[in-house]
Amino acid sequence: MAENRIPREVDNRQLAERPKAWTPPELLPEPDKQPGFAYRWIRVSMLNVADPRNLSMRMREGWEPVTLTEQPKFKLLADPNSQYKDNIEIGGLLLCKAPEEFVKQRMEYEANMTQSQAEAVDNSFMRQNDARMPLFSEKKSTVSFGKKD
Repeated sequence: MAENRIPREVDNRQLAERPKAWTPPELLPEPDKQPGFAYRWIRVSMLNVADPRNLSMRMREGWEPVTLTEQPKFKLLADPNSQYKDNIEIGGLLLCKAPEEFVKQRMEYEANMTQSQAEAVDNSFMRQNDARMPLFSEKKSTVSFGKKD
């Protein structure tokens, strides 16, 4: 019997692992998700100038600020000079949450508005149609990569 085996204590996966590569830090960390809520960073100031209009509009849309008690991992990252003391503000952005239903409803509303605007443009374009020289309104495009010989 051969006795040239490597003992199990020496042979482990840590020696075979690749060294981890350095990556730059994220500008805005990802919050711990709660089921049923969507998260978003909302601008409250830009270049040290407050933007209450933007925050007010987002609050009316249904977004509400996330408190530090909900996301305790942000305690060290939050701005100590912020006017939103109990909330999470990083670099002029306030972490907010809204029910996922509101976010889906808003996306559907925006999609319907986009669709109706596209139809209005098409109708306006096709109104100029003449039988002697018809207009074409194609709704498809193709993508090609390189040249085949």
